[in-house]
Amino acid sequence: MAGRRARTGRGWDAAPPRAGADDTTPHPRQGHRGRSEEAEPTSGESTPRDESEVAREICLRQLALRPRTRAELAGALAKKGISAEVSAEVLDRYDEVGIIDDAAFARAWVSSRHNGRGLARRALANELRQRGVDGEVASEALGELDEETEAQTARALVDRKLRTARGEPDAVFRRLVGMLARKGYPPGVAIRAVKDALAAQSAEAAEFAEQIDADALADAEGERG
Repeated sequence: MAGRRARTGRGWDAAPPRAGADDTTPHPRQGHRGRSEEAEPTSGESTPRDESEVAREICLRQLALRPRTRAELAGALAKKGISAEVSAEVLDRYDEVGIIDDAAFARAWVSSRHNGRGLARRALANELRQRGVDGEVASEALGELDEETEAQTARALVDRKLRTARGEPDAVFRRLVGMLARKGYPPGVAIRAVKDALAAQSAEAAEFAEQIDADALADAEGERG
């Protein structure tokens, strides 16, 4: 055992090199230029990130999915714990450079959802409100969708559904009026669109359509709503 203790070299019991020894290998705590690394963060440490930078990254990730309103982005930032002050600062800057534009968003939303889903102004107004678009901004965007265009879209929706509709004319009439109502069409627009479409479909449907008083039904539906 005594012989083992006397052992020297580079094994487990080797003595550390003496200070000032001629050893060109850098010490594990020293850089290649002899600079101590103690001031630098270790691999387990991380530098705190700037809150504004985090906020910008959150916004850009949201915008990469689809356009967003200012209110939607503010909500996303709040959920991630971004302070109201930093959120306002970042969103103000995005407003200035045009990255977010609620008016443009509203116009694009109205056009896309009307042409793609056949939604009427009432349904579109509700969707814009849910996304935090200001009422005046929403009204301006909805103003681009006139009554004639809305009526034409309603009729096109009905014509498409009638191609596969089955059942007695009165049952078909109720289903189609209900479909238009769910898409936000006023009772008068919905009833007239279905009545006119049925009148052009067949003799039986036309006979049923002749018995429909669109104005009276619209007034009754309006009172019920």
